[in-house]
Amino acid sequence: MFMANKGDFMKHHLDWSSYETAGQGDAYAGIPATGGDFAKAVAVCISDKLCQRKPKGVMCPSFRITDDVQQSPGGRVLALKAALNGELGDQPFVHPQLTDAMDLCVGCKGCKRECANSVDMAAIKIEYQAQRNAISGIPRRDWLFANLPRWLQYRGLLTKLVAWRNQSPLLKNLGERWLGISARRELPQPAEAAYAAPPAAIGDKPVILFVDTFARHFEPEIAEAAHAVLASAGYQVQVLSPAATDDEPERPLCCGRTWLSLGLVDDARREAARMLEALRPALESGIPVVGLEPSCILSLRDEHLKLGLGEAALALAKQVYLFEEFIAREHDRKNMTLNLKPVALPKALVHGHCHQKAVGAMKSLRKVLRLIPELEFEFIEASCCGMSGSFGLDAEHRDVSLQMAEADLLPAVRAAGADTALLANGFSCRHQIEEGAGRKPLHVALLLKDALV
Repeated sequence: MFMANKGDFMKHHLDWSSYETAGQGDAYAGIPATGGDFAKAVAVCISDKLCQRKPKGVMCPSFRITDDVQQSPGGRVLALKAALNGELGDQPFVHPQLTDAMDLCVGCKGCKRECANSVDMAAIKIEYQAQRNAISGIPRRDWLFANLPRWLQYRGLLTKLVAWRNQSPLLKNLGERWLGISARRELPQPAEAAYAAPPAAIGDKPVILFVDTFARHFEPEIAEAAHAVLASAGYQVQVLSPAATDDEPERPLCCGRTWLSLGLVDDARREAARMLEALRPALESGIPVVGLEPSCILSLRDEHLKLGLGEAALALAKQVYLFEEFIAREHDRKNMTLNLKPVALPKALVHGHCHQKAVGAMKSLRKVLRLIPELEFEFIEASCCGMSGSFGLDAEHRDVSLQMAEADLLPAVRAAGADTALLANGFSCRHQIEEGAGRKPLHVALLLKDALV
């Protein structure tokens, strides 16, 4: 274990003074009201048991596959209330009752959208993990996964290690025994070369393209496609790079999501501060910021507002867009013309990232797909894919992760014709589909690039 400071126990790691109790149906909103703290964030649950039903929607994947009330947002709230009320002893955040309740939460944000009082269990789990880490230390596996953006500075060595591990049953079994990484999972393989930003495209409309860790190192073709599409529409595309004053100018910027999702809040805060410093000129001049990975970009409009980073974080939350959101917005405002031709596809099957669904951002993707002439597409009605970052790579979570995918997503993928294109904008979603169904999905940026005239 990598021990945290014991003095941090019961100190709030996220800033809950900005907790929002209203729903977030508008994908462009996300600026919270004031008032409240962590206890109030938990207490907003009114026990109406909406989270213990299984209608169409995104809430709650762990309850859907277990039928266990404890594995619903309402069940987790009961355990959290017991912890905060002192019923689970002096160290409630490592008490088995709370640990069992929080273990299968994948942070999908479905409860924030579909709960009557918008219980934000995804953010609550981050706080829980931070409290647990402060008591017990950071598990080696979490430390390794969280620090992936740093390990990728040594991408040549890391690429060889991942390939070696994926090809060796012995190393897979040792990794499961020593680190808890499932031997029955393949680790994502970095691309042969990382994304290299081209010169800024000529155009009279500036836009900042933020290339996240996964697009940069694992699927650079997505960032290249997004750059090409924006440039073809007349935008001066500038790829975000560290500020001149950055302490780590050679390391690409990261939103901090890998740290945040595993409860390493201080590290996530430092990464977010790096990003905000690099964005200072763009925020001051109102230049839009466009990104590719839903869990990353939507964190900037949600969890980053709980990191205590002030007005700059609020400004970015109003100014940052998913790639498809930006295109839909600019097209609706008649600021963009994309010359697109039909693509050689009979149909496209679309899986939405659960965070996109939770904030209502799927409507933008629908609008963008309609811009491609003659394209027929269908959205898969499914909850979370179950991968949820590194969750599906955990030895103890591997089977549960696939059960979540098998509930709706993977059967729909297998039923699709071999010539049907699969779209999934989330990196972990694409990994889950590829492993579970043997099909490689595309990001919408790749489809739009193929459709450029």
